[in-house]
Amino acid sequence: MMAGHPSSHESLRLNGAIRASRVRVVAEDGAMMGVMSLHDALSEAQARGLDLVEVSPAAQPPVCRIIDYGKFRYREQKRRVELRRKQKTVDLKEIKMRPATDAHDYDFKLRSMKKFLEHGDKVKVTVRMRGRELAHQERAFALLQRVEADIAELGRVESAPTADGRQILMIVAPQKKNK
Repeated sequence: MMAGHPSSHESLRLNGAIRASRVRVVAEDGAMMGVMSLHDALSEAQARGLDLVEVSPAAQPPVCRIIDYGKFRYREQKRRVELRRKQKTVDLKEIKMRPATDAHDYDFKLRSMKKFLEHGDKVKVTVRMRGRELAHQERAFALLQRVEADIAELGRVESAPTADGRQILMIVAPQKKNK
């Protein structure tokens, strides 16, 4: 089981790659074995059929553990995969409207927004204006205020309505859940 070098694992030094002459040794069960020479620590690890791994090189003297390095790497890899799996990615969904959006269309789009927010995604609400609608931007801002009021229990405005050329944008994020 004695391995030569760590293969690209966060610069852990292993067995013969350890540079210190004296090291503090921790057994595989977590028991302190004390400070000993590197040669004695290596022979103790070899006698147990395990590896000597430098876990804290900055300490005085450096701390080394007697462990099965292959098993250690396997567990670390499993832990990283599990952490990655538990991460939640937040998507940005977009809902587009016009200042003169009908009540039924508005309700339909509002239902979609609520569904996105319940799922944990952010929603970018865009109100596009054409022609004469550009002269009445207050109608678009009023529509976005209505959206803000209708989704207040599920989301909060992360980015206030801002005019951007022919459209007005607002970003809504899901409410923080109280645990």
